[in-house]
Amino acid sequence: MTALPPRNNLSGALWLITDMSLNIWALSIVKAMGPDVPAAQVVFLRSVTGFVLILPWIAVQRRQFRAIDHARLHLLRVVLAAATLTASFYAIARVPLALFTAIGFTRPVVTMIMAAVLLRETVLRRHWVAAAVALVGVIIAVRPGDISAPLPALAAQGLVVVSGSAVVIATRRLRAAPTVVMMAFYTGGLGLATGLPAAIGWVPLSWPVLGTLLAVGLFAQAAQFCYLKAQFWGEAAVLSLVSYLSLVLSAGVGVLVFGEAIRTHFVVGACLVVAAALSVTLGRRPSAQRHPTA
Repeated sequence: MTALPPRNNLSGALWLITDMSLNIWALSIVKAMGPDVPAAQVVFLRSVTGFVLILPWIAVQRRQFRAIDHARLHLLRVVLAAATLTASFYAIARVPLALFTAIGFTRPVVTMIMAAVLLRETVLRRHWVAAAVALVGVIIAVRPGDISAPLPALAAQGLVVVSGSAVVIATRRLRAAPTVVMMAFYTGGLGLATGLPAAIGWVPLSWPVLGTLLAVGLFAQAAQFCYLKAQFWGEAAVLSLVSYLSLVLSAGVGVLVFGEAIRTHFVVGACLVVAAALSVTLGRRPSAQRHPTA
């Protein structure tokens, strides 16, 4: 048994907010480009860019790769992540940002349930209450019933919810793994998983478009580092609720980039979301834990 630092929900929340900010910019770039570039090609280029960025880190930390625990779980995480990202990039290019956000906000509750059942993590009654308040806030804010979208894109979003929640659970189970190992498996695995589909449907790109997609890889790779730090420090129930704050972040991007208007119902809903996230982030001190290394 190896003692790991106790959870720190404030630190975890700050890392997660940084992760969400970077990811929203990456998704916004993909959305702005539209559906012309296949999702698998976008994921492949994102992974290649990310892997090149971390090669020096891998070289410095190569000793960490001599003994890798839970290799199958690393591989499962890669497969789930490939499905999540491909479906996410497919959907974001075809549905309104508000609807994409609304459906995505079922993930925190799914993650909380998975963490309680599969990881035996404690989910307090106030966490469930806060989750309910946040969901109500999301519904008020985005009014998903007023927005329509094609069925394939909605199905892709459903896959994002399930597989994305499973990625979180796999990541939390791998908490003791070195960050560089997790990022190498994740980034390299994404490239291998999407290489063939990307090659089959490859679309020639101009240099400006290619540069834009490489920027997606830069944002996404930095976000992955922040995400792993968030999962290391924060409790699942707390992080699940903090993730609702991406509603506020995505709204900001919607206004600044896509010219979307913020209405009164959005402000009301966003306030409920922020209040729910803050109530669990600052309301409980973490306890020390011990985790097996094998």
